[in-house]
Amino acid sequence: MVSLYEATKKIYPRTVQGIFAKWRWIMVVLTQLVFYGLPWLEWGQRQAVLFDLGARRFYIFGLVLYPQDFIYLTAILVISAFSLFLFTAIAGRLWCGYACPQTVYSEIFMWVERKIEGDRSARMRLDGEKMSLEKLVKKVYKHLFWLAIAMWTGFTFVGYFTPIKDLGMAFFMGQMGSWEVFWVFFYAFATYGNAGFMREQVCKYMCPYARFQSAMFDKDTLIVTYDAARGEPRGARSKKADASQLGLGACVDCTLCVQVCPTGIDIRKGLQYECIGCGACADVCDTVMDKVGYPRGLVKYSTEHALQNGWTQAQTLRHVFRPRVLIYMGILLVVVTALLTSLALRKPFKVDVVRDRAALARIVSGGKIENVYRLQIMNAAETPLHFRLSASGLPDLALVTESDVQVASTESLWVSVRLQLPYDAAAAGSHPIVFNIQSLQESGLVQSELQEKSVFLVPR
Repeated sequence: MVSLYEATKKIYPRTVQGIFAKWRWIMVVLTQLVFYGLPWLEWGQRQAVLFDLGARRFYIFGLVLYPQDFIYLTAILVISAFSLFLFTAIAGRLWCGYACPQTVYSEIFMWVERKIEGDRSARMRLDGEKMSLEKLVKKVYKHLFWLAIAMWTGFTFVGYFTPIKDLGMAFFMGQMGSWEVFWVFFYAFATYGNAGFMREQVCKYMCPYARFQSAMFDKDTLIVTYDAARGEPRGARSKKADASQLGLGACVDCTLCVQVCPTGIDIRKGLQYECIGCGACADVCDTVMDKVGYPRGLVKYSTEHALQNGWTQAQTLRHVFRPRVLIYMGILLVVVTALLTSLALRKPFKVDVVRDRAALARIVSGGKIENVYRLQIMNAAETPLHFRLSASGLPDLALVTESDVQVASTESLWVSVRLQLPYDAAAAGSHPIVFNIQSLQESGLVQSELQEKSVFLVPR
């Protein structure tokens, strides 16, 4: 039988120490403090960050957003996209190497694995042995810890959509809703599978970023590179040997750069789409260079042009901030400024006007023409608001329902509004009108005002 596919070989990354390893763990700690900690923060009498899908309200500290604020989500997505373009154009896959959830949770799961099963050689030896009590115990302990982390991750994820304290009480009392149970276990299963088993397979085969990153790369992008001119020809030698007399480069062919790589590639073969830019190979290579007495930087963050032309670090950085990068930075600055300005000028309430479709227009007592509307007033403030309603746009147009409305904090209220017009005050047809909604202070002064357009229909 001839197999058309090569079996996937398990990768056993070696532990590495160095500046890039420290930064990876700093990002692991920061991202997880934010992810696990945010749902437990309180803002007034509510959860500080909560996406309440049932009530169709999103709470982000003092900001209350409604579905009508979708433009802000669009702006955030645009900012995220241009940030990705910017960071990728400057220094490659920084997101993948340091902040991507797949990388972060793989690091956490591998740390648990190393603590229980040992380092690379111990894990390889353990996996190669037949099943024994020691192996069974270690495997069970490892998977129990993995499952605990995965379940807590799934629970926290759902805690962004259901108040996490209520979710915790419902969990322990067995009263969780069906959708909450599904998403806790689904997200836990995804974390357990991706970080515990699939790991580099997600980065190599499932992540689309690995496939289109080349469109954002050029020869002035900072990437993890191997200095072939300095390292070749590679070969083993004793520490006291003179490499020049042996006709060898700086690379001692220890293969440690391959052993520490989380995706199992050989950086000495050049830039590869599997490289996530974590810098583990640079850290371990610097350690080897220190031991054999050679200068550091055989594997380092640099650009293809810098290696070809022998640029200094200052020259390399000047070419990194090229017109393409400056354009990305300019667009990003404009979008961020526009978003912050819009949020700063945002009114504390919103209004939607919906015509009554049951009767477009009708004649009521007194010979007047009446149109009925429904106004949804959404209070985005943390305090109750008092509103005054009025309408304009046609002579003698009158609002005949209650004009003063009270809406509780962070709540929305549907209000039925009837407008009447004398029978001969306007010609038959559709006439534009404007609803004026004023937010009043306790003293009765106008705090802010909003206008919404609609039409008044006069029958023939």
